[in-house]
Amino acid sequence: VQLVESGGGVVQPGGSLRLSCAASDFALRDYAIHWFRQVPGKEREGVSCISSDDRGAYYADSTKGRFTISRDNAENMVYLQLDSLEPEDTAVYYCAADSRYRICGLVSGKVFFWPPREYNYWGQGTQVTVSS
Repeated sequence: VQLVESGGGVVQPGGSLRLSCAASDFALRDYAIHWFRQVPGKEREGVSCISSDDRGAYYADSTKGRFTISRDNAENMVYLQLDSLEPEDTAVYYCAADSRYRICGLVSGKVFFWPPREYNYWGQGTQVTVSS
């Protein structure tokens, strides 16, 4: 089982990118798909989650209103649209999944991300750099 991210790049502040997460050997629609990001020296940070069968899409407070997660089940893809990018969004972005998680976790109405070690499936990451 392998996830593959793409779509990263270098963009100016205020710009946009669309990241893609693909899987070649399992159906993404059957899993909650999580996006994380990581900068050197810091822990991997949860960014967004979309539940299986589109039962909900959720965002970390730092990205709410700027990022949009979506699925294309026919193409077996999950996308993360990044708008109004800020230098603080610079990171390597990863998509992740685990067979135990079919819906996104919520605590008091906010999305909950399990520790990265709890996910079985990861991609290799795609670099997003926001710089003028």
